[in-house]
Amino acid sequence: MTNVQPPAAKRVPKELILHGDVRVDNYHWIRDREDPSVLEYALKENEYTARAMEHTAPLQEKLYAEMGSRIPEEDTSVPRKVDDYYYYERTVQDMQYPIHCRRRGSMEAEEEAYLDENELVDGHEFFSVGAIVRSPSHNKCAYMADTDGSERYRLFVKDLTSGEFIDSQLSDVWDIAWGEEEDAIYYVVLDEVHRPYKVFKHVIGTKPEEDVLIYHEKDPTFEYLRLSKTKSRKYIVITAQNLTKSEIWLLKSDGSGELRSLVARAESVKCYITHIGDRFFVLTNKDAPNYKLMAVDESASNPESWVEVIPNRRSSAVCISDPVPWIEPFDDFLAIFEREGGLFKISVLDLNDMTSKTIELPEKFSAVTPMFGADVSSPLLRFSCSSLNVPNSVYECDLRTGKLAVLKKDEIPGYDRDKYELSRIVAHADDGTELPIFFVHRKDVQKDGANPLFLEAYGSYGDFEEAPTPFSSDRVSLMDRGVICAFAQIRGGGEMGEEWYRQGVLLRKRNTFTDFIACAEHLISEGYTSKERLVIRGRSAGGLLVGAVMMMRPDLFKAVVAGVAFVDVVTTMTDPTIPLVPGEYEEWGNPNVPEHYEYQKSYSPYDRVVAREYPRALFTAGMNDPRVAYWEPIKMVAKLRELKTDDNLLLLVTNFKEGHRGSSGRYDSIRQEAFECAFVLDSFGVSE
Repeated sequence: MTNVQPPAAKRVPKELILHGDVRVDNYHWIRDREDPSVLEYALKENEYTARAMEHTAPLQEKLYAEMGSRIPEEDTSVPRKVDDYYYYERTVQDMQYPIHCRRRGSMEAEEEAYLDENELVDGHEFFSVGAIVRSPSHNKCAYMADTDGSERYRLFVKDLTSGEFIDSQLSDVWDIAWGEEEDAIYYVVLDEVHRPYKVFKHVIGTKPEEDVLIYHEKDPTFEYLRLSKTKSRKYIVITAQNLTKSEIWLLKSDGSGELRSLVARAESVKCYITHIGDRFFVLTNKDAPNYKLMAVDESASNPESWVEVIPNRRSSAVCISDPVPWIEPFDDFLAIFEREGGLFKISVLDLNDMTSKTIELPEKFSAVTPMFGADVSSPLLRFSCSSLNVPNSVYECDLRTGKLAVLKKDEIPGYDRDKYELSRIVAHADDGTELPIFFVHRKDVQKDGANPLFLEAYGSYGDFEEAPTPFSSDRVSLMDRGVICAFAQIRGGGEMGEEWYRQGVLLRKRNTFTDFIACAEHLISEGYTSKERLVIRGRSAGGLLVGAVMMMRPDLFKAVVAGVAFVDVVTTMTDPTIPLVPGEYEEWGNPNVPEHYEYQKSYSPYDRVVAREYPRALFTAGMNDPRVAYWEPIKMVAKLRELKTDDNLLLLVTNFKEGHRGSSGRYDSIRQEAFECAFVLDSFGVSE
């Protein structure tokens, strides 16, 4: 590897001037994907990466084999009963994608594979199915397909009685819902900057130009426009939202009546709804930082008639999963998914006497995901549950008694949970804020400061998917080689509620980065690892996190893995033609405001690269990424190559057939993870 020389990107200085401040960008030209030099440079970086990582090829293959052996080749999801059908998905050996199946009447009936994604790929290197919805009669289904990672989906309709595709005229689709009309579908389309902005009604078999416009969102800062159908099946819900406020519109799903507003937009107020019986339940943060639950009669027309069901609670926050809250309605119960102290909990509200109880989860540090059902009259709630050292299980809870039953338990070949230990410790930010850290490792690991430690976090958008982190069989390959896998909860995420999130946005965004640094320093001071044995990883906004701390404390980390990283903050946020930028002002600030501009410059990784030593690093980019432009990681690597003064390995992988989420097939995804883990282990000096 000593003879492998990295490529150098050409330098074409461009002055970027704002508020009288001049920034010189030598790699601004990489934004022009029509320039052949862009493709040429990206290919050279890929070739360099392949050669530089060639010595890890045996390790990559070994990791790929290990990771592949831990996923079931043949697997079936827990069936979900909808009317007279049982719906489920299957995976088959050597097949990349799931097969969607159903049986009528019972699970003993003949199987119907109504949608096989493996047959739909049609030679595409990338294939991702978005929403799948079915007609009220169950005789038709519609699905969205993305074939390049751009997240601009095409809509297909299949007749399930004949097996024929009967409609495929709609493109640039973002979301869909099927009401109670057999031949009508509602869909959301994207504008030229990838913002969902219009809702249409389409009658199957008619021309798209005949479709009826239902809703048009004209505010460019509203980057979320979603459709959902209430569990009662009575309403189609249109939720328009940005990062700080939302508006909710209703349409009767049988096509009758007019579009009506349930929740008008108001500054700093977000709302989410569900419907059962003759009532809406509205989750709102109006005068309630951790959200409160309100009930309103479906015929009511003003907020004064809303009745508080669950008040705002200082100690816990209701989980939010856009575009709907994590509340599952039943005729007699509401199941409410909450967080308390960064941990999940499930509360059950009896709608008859308004008493509440808590379901005891099977694991203390559980990661919980609701599995929304279709039968409102049933008292049975389903959810999946796992933890860092416990594989996923699907549970069914009788809401009358709180009793849990296991419907499915993932079996991981060769995995023995008794060999691994899950812990939670607390670090402290400079201002005293407590920062939980979850970590998992083999039980024979000693706190001697010599352990390799792999630390991850996200810390943006109020996201709480990593709190606590669910089980991943891929991590076993790291732990079996002595690596401690750790996950930090930092401000800007949503683990501790809305205020926790607000302490890590706009002009307080640097808290996210200093929190992460505090967590890293605490792990070192407590003897879990050392600077020379600490590798960090983040994706997307998490890529910004690890890029920022790489600039702030390059001495603190051995290596950095930054996936599809948002690292050129100022340049991106000053260009409203880039997808989704106006809607991001609420998170990062608007650089057209001088104070915001200066603050963004203070942490934007690309703007902070100077001549000094940096840790080893691996950056990835997706050429069709609509969320983080491909040029951000590529420019970052080019600038680091120009200015860094060390000989530490710097790698870039550009995926030309993918977008933000990486490979779509399950085996391809394992291959990507094996490559990144090989880089991590190589950083620790582990070769096999």
